[in-house]
Amino acid sequence: MSGGRSRTPAEWAALAQRAESLGYDTFAVADHFASQYAPMLLLQCAADHTSRIRLATLVLDNDFRHPALLAKEAATLDALSHGRFELGLGAGWLAEEYRQAGLPFHDGPTRAAHLEEAVHLLKVLFSDRPASFAGRFYDVQQLDGRPKPIQRPHPPLMIGGARPRVLRFAAREADIVGFDSGPADAGSRTFDALRRQVEVVREAAGARTPSCTSTQTCGAWVRAGRLSTRLLDDSA
Repeated sequence: MSGGRSRTPAEWAALAQRAESLGYDTFAVADHFASQYAPMLLLQCAADHTSRIRLATLVLDNDFRHPALLAKEAATLDALSHGRFELGLGAGWLAEEYRQAGLPFHDGPTRAAHLEEAVHLLKVLFSDRPASFAGRFYDVQQLDGRPKPIQRPHPPLMIGGARPRVLRFAAREADIVGFDSGPADAGSRTFDALRRQVEVVREAAGARTPSCTSTQTCGAWVRAGRLSTRLLDDSA
């Protein structure tokens, strides 16, 4: 879902209820400044009018929010939805949106490095102990953010991306990998390109690679040019 303003709040609530009644597993919204509602608040609206369907961001732009703020919003939404939130995060790709908002649009490796550090910090922030973290981009000292999420150790984390660096990082650190997130250039949304991306993840994930023949270990879906797959918990 784009979260666009073309629907009223009542229409969004009805859409979430309809998705739940049809048996969909997840109600997901995107993250852009222009022409849409704020994703976390929109998901809270969906949560207030449903009881089972899971609620996800597909995906948040990491550069739009400091991890300390995002951790608090994610934990709050997880608590208020009774443990139904899934946090989707990406490195950002829409340069024009950065320009319009007055945000620096760094090169791909720098945006990827921001994302990697943010994910490590988020996991510390979601933990039960006060968070201290000193990195290249973020510095947090003894921050004991509350509330903590209901889902432990944290809500399911999805990382979306198209380039090998982000996909390898997602394979190591995420619960769900989203493929081909970003601009639809000439070669990025073909099955051959998708197969190459899957192989990158499979190689990097190692023992975490899911068996897609079993619905108990793998959930996969394709929507709006994206495929996502759940990874096994390597501690299981």
